[in-house]
Amino acid sequence: MLLRRITIGAAVAVLSAVALPAQAETAYNPPGRITVDVVGVNGSGCPQGTASVATASDNTAFTVTYSDYLAQAGAGSGGTEFRKNCQLALQVHVPQGFTYAIARADYRGFAHLQRGAFGQERANYYFQGMAQSARVSHQFTGPYTDNWQASDQTEYADLVWAPCGEERNLNVNTELRVYAGTSNPQALSFMSMDSTDGSVSTVYHFAWKECPAV
Repeated sequence: MLLRRITIGAAVAVLSAVALPAQAETAYNPPGRITVDVVGVNGSGCPQGTASVATASDNTAFTVTYSDYLAQAGAGSGGTEFRKNCQLALQVHVPQGFTYAIARADYRGFAHLQRGAFGQERANYYFQGMAQSARVSHQFTGPYTDNWQASDQTEYADLVWAPCGEERNLNVNTELRVYAGTSNPQALSFMSMDSTDGSVSTVYHFAWKECPAV
């Protein structure tokens, strides 16, 4: 299953201009143009043709945009609808002599949670062949009907860098869960991580550094 690879300009560049750890702000972006290829995709939250990947023109970030990523519980929901997930294997092509880490990830969507219900967004990312990082969770409690946003940020000293001179996939895992809890079982609660209006759903911000000379 393949996802589209596209490039975007000023809109994502503006979104990616957020505060990163102070040390990362002093680093400069590599020259040339990076690309991100999707080499693997799996999960109920990203059926074929419902997700796309884009890179910022200034090499500061890449985005993943979904159009059918929704978990729900309550009236009319199937037994497995309460949990949706998406696992992406990405190949990031970087200029020679540089390496990167993920300094921050911003997740967005919409939620409608009945009183007594709650939803969770969970995510982690790691490099192929390396230990998985712990999943970070964000919880939203009903009553709630609004856009939601969650961010995971790593201090510069704790960043995990791609090994220099090696091609290793970046694995990105996300998950949404909705629990009816004590809400009316005939009422529907849901949480989405989609982008039906074309806005950016998820932004992954790079940190860059030069590889040591060999």
